[in-house]
Amino acid sequence: MSTDNEHLDSLREIRSIMERSTQFLSLSGLSGVFAGVFALLGVMAVYLYSQDFFFASYYNHNTGTTELIQRSVSFSGLPYLIIGIGFSVLFLALFIVVMFTVRNAKRKGLPYWNSTAKRMLINLLIPLVAGGLFCLVLIFHGLIYLLAPVTLIFYGLALVNASKYTLRDVRYLGLIEIGLGLLSSIFIGYSIMIWALGFGILHIVYGLTMYYKYERFNS
Repeated sequence: MSTDNEHLDSLREIRSIMERSTQFLSLSGLSGVFAGVFALLGVMAVYLYSQDFFFASYYNHNTGTTELIQRSVSFSGLPYLIIGIGFSVLFLALFIVVMFTVRNAKRKGLPYWNSTAKRMLINLLIPLVAGGLFCLVLIFHGLIYLLAPVTLIFYGLALVNASKYTLRDVRYLGLIEIGLGLLSSIFIGYSIMIWALGFGILHIVYGLTMYYKYERFNS
């Protein structure tokens, strides 16, 4: 019996070593919570600047695309505000992610930068950079109302692309983000609210779930 237990312990140890070498396990759920809070603050800033753009009344479903584009461009300074808020939210979120990831890695005794982390980052950045450049093209053409769906979809693709190098839960988050992006592309009038749901509330729920599942009881 003791021999069987030793074999089981050996198998668990081998499995743990394989997971540590092929997956980046230091992501912190708390960083997701803070990222969600930053996203909600960004949405609030857009709301305070232009309530007409924020609410569904801006997008008359009987209005043609041409008029939507013209009205989108008519919001003076709005594209610059969106770019500024977007980069601010991204910078703050990345800063928090790095800070909590390093802290989580040290607590678990894991490296916070290795070949697996590098592969995960590369796979994450490819769709993110492509999506960011595409958003600049949309702003250039005055298609501001498509920014929310596009950012959700490309962000979801980035998470799915990077998920094979980290926790499986990240893949599920990415799939939900893609679904919300497609939904907001249909219900354009509510795209800002759906964006707040995807980047804000969903991140907070996901972060808290990951914290209680992998961190709080394993610290």
